[in-house]
Amino acid sequence: MSVSVALVFLELFAISSFCSGNSYVGCTDSEREALLKLKQDLKDPSNRLGSWVVDGDCCKWAEVVCSNLTGHVLQLSLRNPFRNDLRYATTEYEDYMRSMLSGNVNPSLVDLKHLTHLDLSGNDFQGIRIPKYLGSLKNLRYLNLSGAEFAGIIPHQLGNLSNLRCLDLSWSEYALQVHSFSWLSGLSLLEHLDLSQMNLNKASDCWVFGLRHLVIMDLSYNQFEGQIPNRLGNLTSLRHLDLSANKFNSTTAGWLSKFNHLEFLSLSSNGLQGTISSIGLENLTSIKTIDLSLNFELGGPIPTSFVRLCELTSIDVSDVKLSQDLSQVLDILSACGASALESLVLSSSQISGHLTSQLGQFKSLRTLSLDDNCISGPLPPALGDLSSLTRLDLSRNMLNGSIPLSLGKISHLEYLDLSNNKMNGTLSEIHFVNLTKLTWFSASGNSLILQVNPYWVPPFQLKTLLLMSCHLGPQFPSWLHSQKNLSVLDISNARISDTIPRWFWNSIFQYEYLNISSNQIYGEIPDFDPLPPHTPALRPILDLSNNSLSGSMIHFICNGENKSHSIYFQKVSKNNFSGDIPDCWMNWPNLHVLNLGNNNFSGSLPISMGTLSSLLSLNLRNNRLSGLIPESFKNFSNLEVLNLGDNEFVGKIPTWMGEGFTSLLILILRSNKFDGFLPIQLCRLTSLQILDVANNSLSGTMPGCVNNFSAMATIDSSHQSNAMSYFEVTAYDCEVLEDASIVMKGSMVEYNSILNLVRIIDVSKNNFSGEIPMELTYLRGLQSLNLSHNIFTGQIPENIGNLISIESLDFSTNQLSSKISQSMSSLSFLNHLNVSNNLLTGKIPSSTQLQSFDASCFVGNNLCGPPLPNCTENNARAPEDPNGNAEQDEDEVDWLLYVSIAVGFVVGFWCFIGPLLLNRGWRYKYCRFLDGCMDRFGCFVSKF
Repeated sequence: MSVSVALVFLELFAISSFCSGNSYVGCTDSEREALLKLKQDLKDPSNRLGSWVVDGDCCKWAEVVCSNLTGHVLQLSLRNPFRNDLRYATTEYEDYMRSMLSGNVNPSLVDLKHLTHLDLSGNDFQGIRIPKYLGSLKNLRYLNLSGAEFAGIIPHQLGNLSNLRCLDLSWSEYALQVHSFSWLSGLSLLEHLDLSQMNLNKASDCWVFGLRHLVIMDLSYNQFEGQIPNRLGNLTSLRHLDLSANKFNSTTAGWLSKFNHLEFLSLSSNGLQGTISSIGLENLTSIKTIDLSLNFELGGPIPTSFVRLCELTSIDVSDVKLSQDLSQVLDILSACGASALESLVLSSSQISGHLTSQLGQFKSLRTLSLDDNCISGPLPPALGDLSSLTRLDLSRNMLNGSIPLSLGKISHLEYLDLSNNKMNGTLSEIHFVNLTKLTWFSASGNSLILQVNPYWVPPFQLKTLLLMSCHLGPQFPSWLHSQKNLSVLDISNARISDTIPRWFWNSIFQYEYLNISSNQIYGEIPDFDPLPPHTPALRPILDLSNNSLSGSMIHFICNGENKSHSIYFQKVSKNNFSGDIPDCWMNWPNLHVLNLGNNNFSGSLPISMGTLSSLLSLNLRNNRLSGLIPESFKNFSNLEVLNLGDNEFVGKIPTWMGEGFTSLLILILRSNKFDGFLPIQLCRLTSLQILDVANNSLSGTMPGCVNNFSAMATIDSSHQSNAMSYFEVTAYDCEVLEDASIVMKGSMVEYNSILNLVRIIDVSKNNFSGEIPMELTYLRGLQSLNLSHNIFTGQIPENIGNLISIESLDFSTNQLSSKISQSMSSLSFLNHLNVSNNLLTGKIPSSTQLQSFDASCFVGNNLCGPPLPNCTENNARAPEDPNGNAEQDEDEVDWLLYVSIAVGFVVGFWCFIGPLLLNRGWRYKYCRFLDGCMDRFGCFVSKF
C-alpha cells in the first residue's frame, strides 16, 4: 500500500470514527515522546509544563493543541504568558522573568511532522543559535521566535518552510544577523514578516521586495540608512508597514503611490528631512494610522491635502517642526475625518494658538497630546464634549486661567496631565465628580488651589498623583487615605504645615516614588507597623527633604528586614534630625542614593554604612559629624558623588579614594579638619568634574598629575545631559536630580539642573605651597579655579590662557611673583578674577576683559595700569621719601621737570633730523620707508 493511499485510509477512518460518535482520538505515542524529550531539555522555573507527564494524553497538556480527527499535534504555544504590558519593578515583571523557559530546544521537535503553529516567544534561550532543523517542519504556517533571545546568523534552512504565512524573529537582545536574504525567496506565501531589532546592515540583498503577498511587514530598529528604497512600492498588498527607528533621511517621490490598501505607516525615529508634503501621504486614502514622530529635521505644516484622508484614526507628528497654528491643524483634520479620528499627538511640534471650541467636533477622540508647545489662553468648556477621551496631555504650554468644571464630564478619562502651565484658580470636588476611571493626574507647576472637604472621598483610585507647587495645605490632605493603589505621589512645595498622620507613615515603603519635600512638615518619625504580606518589591524613591522633621532616625533606618531593603533613593536633607547616624545600614543593600545633608547629626560615621555596596551618591554635608572616614567606605566601588563638606572630619584624605572610586564625578571635602598631603592617587579619578577640598589644613605641593582629570580637559559636552540623575521615572514625569552647593565666583551656589556641566577645582584656604602646576593649564574645560589663601610661590603659569572655558580665577593671598601672563587677556569667558595680595609686578595686560574688573581684584601687588590708578611700570606704589617728605604741595611748580623736558626734546629732535639734512642717501631711504608704511596702512584700511 502506498503512503498516499494509507493517508487517505487514515483520514476516512478518522471521519467514520467522528460520525459514529467516537470523535476523540488522543495523541500518538511518538509525538508524546517527542514532547517529553523537549521538556527534558527545557528549564521551567514556574512549572508551566507541569501537566506534561509520562503516560498522559499530550493533547490535554498545557500549551498543546491536537487535531480532533487524527490526534496529531498541530500547535505548540510556549509563549511567555506575561510578555505583554510589562512594567519594570512590578509584580507583573517578576512574573514575566520567572515564567521564562530556557535551556535547549531538543531536536525531537522535528518528530512533530504535522505541526502548523510554533510559538517560543518571550523566553530566554540565552544566546543559543536558532536550530537549523526547524526548516524540516514543512507544514508550519506560523513561527514566532520573538524575544526568545536566540543569537547568531538566521539559518537559511528556514527558507524551506514554503507553507509559512507568519514569521516573527524580532526583538532579540543578542541582535540576530542576516548576511543574505536569499532564503526569503522560498517563503512565497508569507503574509506577515517581523524582523525588527535585528542587525541587517550586512545583508547584501533584499529579497523581501519579492514577497508579493505580504500584508504586514515590520523592519523597525534595523540600522538601515540613506533613502527609503523605491522598490518597496512593489509590495502592493501591504496594509501595515513599519520602518521606524532606522536612519532613513529621505524618500523617493511617488514610492507610496501604489499602496492603495495601506492602513498603517510608521516612519518614526528616523532622520527624515524636508517637509511632510514631500513624503506623498495625501494619496493614501485607506490610511488609518500615520506616525512621523521623532524626525527632528522634518518640517511642516501639515498639508491641506490631508483633507482627503477620511479614514484617518491616528496621527502622531510629535517632535516634528510643524510651526503651525493649532486651529489650522484642526481645520484640516476635521474636513472629512472628524468623526473617525481617535488619536491626535502633536507633542513638541512647535504648535501655537489657542484651544477653541473646534475640539468639540472630534467626538471619537480617545487620545489628545498637545504637550510641550506654545499653546496659550484658557481651557475651553468644549473639552467636556470629548466624552470618549481617555488620555489628555496639555503639559508644558502657556495655558492660563482656571480649569473649567466641564472637565469633570469626561467620564472615561484615565490620564490627565495639566502640569507646567500658568493656570490658577481653585480645584474642587465638582471637577472630579465623574472622573471615576482616573488613574494618572498631574497638575504640578501651576498655581492651583485644591479646596475640598476634609472628609472628601474621591470617586477615583489613582496610581499616580503629581501636585508639586499646588496649594494643598495647611493640613495634610486626609483624602489620600482613600487611595489604596497610589504608588507615585509628589506633593512637594504644597504649603503643608502639619504633622504626618500615622497611617501615612505606615504606607511610605509601599510607594515607588514619594516626594513630600519643601513643605513645613514637622514632628518625629514614629515606629512602623509591619508591612502586609505579599507587598510588591518596588524600587522606592523617597524625598522628605527641606521640611522641619526632627528627632532620631532610628525607626526609619533600623525598622526591620522587609521594609527598607528595597529602597533605592533616600533624601532627608534640610531637616532638623539629630543624634548619631544609626548603625543599621545592612538593612539597605539596594540603596543607590543617600542624602542626609543639612541636619544636626553628630558623632562618627557608623561602620555598617560601608555595607552600602550599591551606593552611587552619598551626601552628608553640613552636619556635626566627626572622626575619621571609615575604611569600610572602600566598598563604594560604584560611587559617583561623595560630599562630606562642612563637618568636623579629621585625619588624612585616604589614598584608597583614588584607587577604588574609579567612577567618581564629584568629590567635596571642604570645611573639615583634614590634614596632610593631597593624595597623588586622586589623579586616577579621570571622570572627576568637581574637586573641592577648600578650608582644611592640607599642605605640601599640588600634584602635577592633575592633567589626568580628563573630564575637566574636554570642552565637548554635547553628548551629556545637563542634569546628573540616577533614576528617570519617565512614565511618571519625575526625575531624581543630584544637587551640590559649590563656591563659584566668590559665592556659594546650589546646582542641580545643570550640575553635569560644571567643572571646578577649589583648594583654597589650606597650606599648599610650591609652584602652581603648569599641568593645570591642560584642563581646557575647567570653569572655576580657586587657589586662594595658600602659600603658592613662583609665577602664574605662562599658558594660563589655555583655560578657554574658565569663568572664575582666584589666586589671591598667596606669594605669587613676576608678571601676569599676557595670555590671560585671551580668556573671553572670564567674569570673576582675583589676584590680590601677592607679589605680582609689572603692567596688567591690556584686554577688554581684564580692564573691566574692579581695582580691588589687583590690589596688594606691585602692579600698574588700568583698572589701577596710573603709575610707572616698574612700581605700582608711590616710592616713600627717606627724609619723610612723601607729601608735597600739589600746586607747587616743579621747574626742574619742565626744563628737563625742553632740553630732552631739543636734543632728541636734532639728533634725528640733523643726519637726514646732511646725508642725501639717508633721506632717500627714510622716505621710501615712510611710503611703504603708508601703502601697508592703506591695504589694511581697505579690508574694512
